[in-house]
Amino acid sequence: MTPQDASKRATEICLLAPVVPVLVVDNVAHARPLAQALIAGGLPALEVTLRTPCALDVIREMAKVAGGVVGAGTLLTPQDVKNAIAAGATFGVSPGATDLLLDACEELGLPLLPGIATSTEAMRLLERGYTTQKFFPAEANGGAKALASIGGPIPQVKFCPTGGVSLANAPDYLGLSNTLCVGGSWVAPKKLVEAGDWESIEALAREAAALSR
Repeated sequence: MTPQDASKRATEICLLAPVVPVLVVDNVAHARPLAQALIAGGLPALEVTLRTPCALDVIREMAKVAGGVVGAGTLLTPQDVKNAIAAGATFGVSPGATDLLLDACEELGLPLLPGIATSTEAMRLLERGYTTQKFFPAEANGGAKALASIGGPIPQVKFCPTGGVSLANAPDYLGLSNTLCVGGSWVAPKKLVEAGDWESIEALAREAAALSR
């Protein structure tokens, strides 16, 4: 897969909804009902972070839910890429981007949303052919004002800001011309997931899906 094809697919995924849920799931039993609630609420693109021992099993279960597009987040190594694909992930997300990681995604055909925090990193990825990128950690790096500033000299790149994004500040990002969507965990709070309150999570998803961009 070429970087251009990867970016095209990443763009398509980012345009599915204004918010991509960033999920840290500790119990495989929660995988299917959580995915069903988020998809029913209008958020079909799901990022399952590889931060828990059961994350790959969670991806396997969520990938079986109709209407969803399940990706693996926190990809750090080529082995992570292989594991994510084997589990059924159809896209990847990384906090940063190394040549080894980019090479692996390209060779194995996994569309990647690579993370950047600076203009130099955005330029380097653009030089390689990645026009759709992740701005991370968004709030810690100056928030929507910083992302708008990056967009001035580098309008070719579109972003999915993630990290500290909430219902309250999401509109600030979604109002920018260089933002396709945002990534956030607020749509699946740990307390609601542990309680199995899928109705409330679906309601949060509907609220997020209704955000303007």
